[in-house]
Amino acid sequence: MVAYMALKHLHLLTVAISIILFVLRFFWKWRDSAMMQKRWVKITPHINDTLLFLTGIALVVMLKFYPLLSVDSWLTEKLFGVIIYILLGYVALGKKTKSWNLRTLAFVLALGCLYLIVKLATTKIPFLMGYL
Repeated sequence: MVAYMALKHLHLLTVAISIILFVLRFFWKWRDSAMMQKRWVKITPHINDTLLFLTGIALVVMLKFYPLLSVDSWLTEKLFGVIIYILLGYVALGKKTKSWNLRTLAFVLALGCLYLIVKLATTKIPFLMGYL
C-alpha cells in the first residue's frame, strides 16, 4: 500500500509539473523569450514526461488494469487522450508550425484534452466507449 501511494503521488507530481511546463513553454514561445533557449527548458520536460509515462505504466501493472479491453475502457480513452495531447503539444510548441493562430488553437485544444484526461483519471467513467 505504501509503494502504491508513493507511486501515485509521484505520478500526480509529474502530471502537475508537465502541465506547468507546457503552459510556461507556450507563454515563453509566444513572448519569444530567451528562456526557450535555456538548456534546462529543453531537457526537463522530456525527463519529467518520461518519468510520468513510467509511473503510469507501473500503476497500470500494479493495479492490474487492462487498457484496450472493455473492462477498463476509461483507461483506453485516457491513452488516446494522451496521444492526442502529445500531438497537439507538438503543433503548439513545435518548430514547424508557423501560424500563431494554429499554435494557439492547438494549445487551447491541448488544455481541453488535459481536462478530459484528468476527468477520466479521477472518475474512471468513460465518455465514449461506455456507450458502445
